[in-house]
Amino acid sequence: MTIPNTDTPPDQAAQRGALLLELQGISKIYPGVVANDGVDLQIRPGEIHAVLGENGAGKSTLMKIIYGVTRQSEGRMLWQGDEIAIDNPAAARSLGIGMVFQHFSLFETLTVVENVALAMPGKPDLAALSQRIEEVSERYGLPVSPRRHVHALSVGERQRVEIIRCLLQEPKLLIMDEPTSVLTPQAVRKLFETLRQLASEGCAILYISHKLDEIRELCHTATVLRGGKVTGHCIPSKETPESMARLMIGKDLPICEHGTVARGGELRLRLAGLSHASPDPFGTDLKDLHLDVHAGEIVGIAGVSGNGQQELLLAISGEEPLAEKYPVQICGTEAGRMSAGQRRRLGMTFVPEDRLGRGAVPSLSLADNAILTAARTRGLVNRGFVNFGLASRFARKCIEQFNVKCNGEGAAAKSLSGGNLQKFIMGREILQNPKLLVCAQPTWGVDVGAAAFIRQSLIDLREKGCAILIISEELDELFEVCDRIAVIAKGRLSPVCPVADTTVERIGVWMSGMWADAEGEAEGTTTQETAHA
Repeated sequence: MTIPNTDTPPDQAAQRGALLLELQGISKIYPGVVANDGVDLQIRPGEIHAVLGENGAGKSTLMKIIYGVTRQSEGRMLWQGDEIAIDNPAAARSLGIGMVFQHFSLFETLTVVENVALAMPGKPDLAALSQRIEEVSERYGLPVSPRRHVHALSVGERQRVEIIRCLLQEPKLLIMDEPTSVLTPQAVRKLFETLRQLASEGCAILYISHKLDEIRELCHTATVLRGGKVTGHCIPSKETPESMARLMIGKDLPICEHGTVARGGELRLRLAGLSHASPDPFGTDLKDLHLDVHAGEIVGIAGVSGNGQQELLLAISGEEPLAEKYPVQICGTEAGRMSAGQRRRLGMTFVPEDRLGRGAVPSLSLADNAILTAARTRGLVNRGFVNFGLASRFARKCIEQFNVKCNGEGAAAKSLSGGNLQKFIMGREILQNPKLLVCAQPTWGVDVGAAAFIRQSLIDLREKGCAILIISEELDELFEVCDRIAVIAKGRLSPVCPVADTTVERIGVWMSGMWADAEGEAEGTTTQETAHA
């Protein structure tokens, strides 16, 4: 049920007072795309206001206009009643506007403290700023070392840096674009406490998320965008996730359907005592990991970001070859010393957690990005010659089957919204019909409808006999699609349990590394990797 903004409860309206920010008729037009179309929005001090919509609905574009990353084509912005033009992010920060980006705006070759310093006025003392970062990260439960280089951080750790950088600015308006997409449930709880505290102190928060349960729990009001236009408003606490999903996508959410699959298929991935020292002095060493993944099953690995997930992905994908060949075995071949390309030729495809930079080259078209990983499996390159027509057709197939909203296969990867780029990358890897698919954060930043579609696509691929390994911090996702689940903590891998024989609470305890007492209990339900451990 949609309701007007004026239906905000009187006590909340009185507490929030006059408008802090008002958007009037904001439009943003790109060549061939209308990202925002006459958007009106109002937000008051102390209000946590959600902006809902499918991927490509115009949410991130609207936030970038407010933050000065881009300028509107039409319309006005009023800040505390005065019309303003925000020319750049520095001007936004001077007003008291901070933003946590979905696609991180961090310099990878700089340290955490150096990245934070760039957003601060003047020339802050790095030693003092490092101490402030440590204090804020501890206070808000977002641990990160200020001396680490950003390129060595996992996606979840980078998200913490973005959030801490904003909190240090003490903003009047905080914009958060998918802030919990790669945070654990414990970190989300702590972040919500922080946001409620900020709101009680008068800070307004614009909150974008596809996690509708979070919206219901946290946000006072919500504005719904569809196709760049405002299509409704609601008070999330009076809605259900299902009713909000209908407002967003215009229909009921699909439900994942599991078919019957014969278990005990061919062994496609084996970690045979994988130990590996991280080259990053702040990284996590892998310690004697044992795991088998068979054809026709999905195995999930949960864990708090920064506990070895990045190192594990590098070791499996071949981006960081090992000193020995036996610890990683793909489709019966000892592949530890093989390159990423050699491992792909064995039948593996791979979705990294960092979609811009590792999953796709931002400046290249979608067709060219398809060539990067599907050149051999789809015959896009033959005897050194690229078949650009075939590459374009394959990219179009990814776009059509995975409902990627873009300006055709010639569109640059960086022109897509985060969720649409994720759909394209998932489609590119799934449509290669792999024997083994390894993917990290498969539905990161993807709207509820698209997330359900991707999860069903993974289930369908499994039922065709593919072996799938998912590394994700979305416990609900892992429990929905996986057959078995394990946890990585401090570089160690827990016993592997059938999903039907465990609970979210138990996995949550294991995420802190506390599974020693449960190992005997789980031993009878795990496969041979437990016996090896």
